[in-house]
Amino acid sequence: DPRFDSNARRVANREALHASIDAVFSQLTIEQVIARLDRAQIANARMNSMQEFWDHPQLQARERWREVDSPVGPLKALLPPVTMRDIEPRMDPIPALGEQTEQILRFLGYQDEQICRLRAERVI
Repeated sequence: DPRFDSNARRVANREALHASIDAVFSQLTIEQVIARLDRAQIANARMNSMQEFWDHPQLQARERWREVDSPVGPLKALLPPVTMRDIEPRMDPIPALGEQTEQILRFLGYQDEQICRLRAERVI
C-alpha cells in the first residue's frame, strides 16, 4: 500500500495504519502476533499485565520484592533496578500524604514564615 511505503507516509496516514493493524491483530492471539512480527524481523516486546509483572519468575528468583510499611499497612515494593553487592538498599516506609511537605519545602529553600503562609492560604 503506497500510503505506508515510507515513514513520512506512515506518519501522514497514521489513523489508517492503526486501523489496519488493529483489524489484523485483533483477530490473533498474542503468541500469533509475536510470531508474525518476529518472522518479519520487526522488533517487538510483549507488555506484561500487572499480575504477570508481579509474578515474573525472574523477579521472584532474584528476590527483588521487599515489604515496606505504609499508612494503609504493609505493601510489597520492588527494589531499585541497580543494587550493589553486600549493600542492602534502603526501603523506608511510605510516608502519608503530606507527611514530608515541610521537610521538602525546607530542602527547596522555603523559610518557616513562607511555609506558614502557604499553610494559612491552604496551598499545603
